Amino acid sequence: MYKVILASGSPRRREILQQAGIEFVIKTSNKEEVTDSTTPEEMVKALALQKAEDVLGEADEDTIIIGADTLVAIDNRVLGKPDSKEAAKEMLIALQGKRHQVYTGVAVLVRQSNRKEKDKKISFSEVSQVWVQPMEEEEIEAYIATGEPFDKAGGYGIQGKFAVHIEKIEGDYLNIVGFPIAKLYTVLKEEGIDILRL
Repeated sequence: MYKVILASGSPRRREILQQAGIEFVIKTSNKEEVTDSTTPEEMVKALALQKAEDVLGEADEDTIIIGADTLVAIDNRVLGKPDSKEAAKEMLIALQGKRHQVYTGVAVLVRQSNRKEKDKKISFSEVSQVWVQPMEEEEIEAYIATGEPFDKAGGYGIQGKFAVHIEKIEGDYLNIVGFPIAKLYTVLKEEGIDILRL
């Protein structure tokens, strides 16, 4: 019987795992997020692995630790979480009327008590394409005033009030929310782990 640890404090990731029926506990990583990776795909994978490895020391045997990181990229420019109204406005102006990418990296560390089975390290990323409708300045200001942009990569949450400004998407919707649960399920099944039946 495996115990699952989510190495993330994201309420959106928590909700997605709960919706899937996965039982887990949360242990957040307090490690500073730093990476030398240069591409968005490698950056999210590296940061997800850092989060998972940071809580590995607290894990018992027969434990699955899941780390994840999401970022937004447009024209090869990475957008993190805005730290001010000005930064949020700059991001939303850059995104409106264009297509951008949302990357989520996932790292899974499997610690096993059966010494015949080696511990596993599984890492992958998912990308989704998002088109944002052209926005008037008043619309951008009104969205920033909701307070939603400040804990979200790219300065918006597709599952929130920003939904009215999304023209279309290609790819996994839940990846844009912050966690590609379908890909996690598939990748782990290929490794012989059914996360729904631990």
